[in-house]
Amino acid sequence: MSAKLKVHVDPDKCQGHARCKALAPELFDLDEYGNAHEHGDGVVPAGLEDKAWLAKANCPEIAIDVIEE
Repeated sequence: MSAKLKVHVDPDKCQGHARCKALAPELFDLDEYGNAHEHGDGVVPAGLEDKAWLAKANCPEIAIDVIEE
């Protein structure tokens, strides 16, 4: 059984580039200032794991954590 993934955006690091939202709109939402946060509780649905890692890799502020549970 594979590990369950969660994504988390550090609000102190996020500068609103929104690359995560562009790459994985199912996993991230933007607030009224354009800063990203994880969608819902951050659990990555099955089949979207690659998008979670891609979003993390493409964040210029290194604000995204992917947690394996």
